Amino acid sequence: MKLAIVILNWNGVEMLKTYLPSVVDYSREDNVQIYVADNASVDDSVEWVKSRYPLVRLILLTENYGFAGGYNRALKEISSDYYLLLNSDVRVTPHWLRPLIGYMDKHPEVAACQPKLLSMKDTSSFEYAGACGGFIDYLGYPFCRGRIFNTVELDKGQYNTSLHVFWATGAAFMVRSADYWNAGGLDDRFFAHMEEIDLCWRLRRLNREIVCIPSSIVYHVGAATLKKENPRKTLLNFRNNLLMLYKNLPEKELRSVLFIRSILDFVAAMFFALKGNIGNASAIYKAHREFRRMKSSFLSDRNLLLSESKLEDIPERVRGSILYSYHIQRRKKFSDLIRKK
Repeated sequence: MKLAIVILNWNGVEMLKTYLPSVVDYSREDNVQIYVADNASVDDSVEWVKSRYPLVRLILLTENYGFAGGYNRALKEISSDYYLLLNSDVRVTPHWLRPLIGYMDKHPEVAACQPKLLSMKDTSSFEYAGACGGFIDYLGYPFCRGRIFNTVELDKGQYNTSLHVFWATGAAFMVRSADYWNAGGLDDRFFAHMEEIDLCWRLRRLNREIVCIPSSIVYHVGAATLKKENPRKTLLNFRNNLLMLYKNLPEKELRSVLFIRSILDFVAAMFFALKGNIGNASAIYKAHREFRRMKSSFLSDRNLLLSESKLEDIPERVRGSILYSYHIQRRKKFSDLIRKK
């Protein structure tokens, strides 16, 4: 099989009803199979897929393993050249697969790619969780071509060129199966959030490339499982970001970056508290507490990554601070960052 499209589902029957039809209708390519991997849903997701789309293959997991664990267990049951991890709240467009498959077939040095991600809520805008390809700054803050922090750009064709990026969105993530497993797959311990950035960092350390291919277009709802400022989501984002930095940072940067981040995260917690958002402020403190508790279990991973790394200074990892560029220099768009360097 050339490509397996794998949709991870957990109690998402309404999302499947709304968005699976487009995936089925617009993915009729040779050697392409669609799967729904179910994380032990208690709604009628499985029964609905069986009755409406018998050609969609089901992988039934015994419990909710989260995004990372669910995909790892599901993908072990699939044999294909490429995997395409697709969120259940994504509407795809006609011929969306052809640019992705074509590019990957022609560029064996590329491990993973993503399409252009637009918003279902405002189809003229990029979508927060990936936009037109992801980057990361020196301190570990992710941003996108088309979205920096909460500034989301309108899609005016300004980013219509294919580009090498640091990370591809987990909402629509195409990856060579060999690269996926060679890099170790998604990290189950993350459960959800930041896991695709961590995987892409490991792929880049192995000198494998990541690309955004905007001639392929999909539309994403976003925050379908946890809303943007849900304290649980805040905890996972902050904790997993710290764990990702600990795993992947070069030794010469580790202590200084984690020290600066502890200060900046404290400021972020104070900001939430001053706004009366005690839940998110508390979540940041809990994130640091969990990071300290979990850190030792990541030491062997860190040592292995350092020993196997083929590329330490990754070009797509921006050397400056996106916080400084955004808040002090008022560079709100990706094109501003490039133009004013």
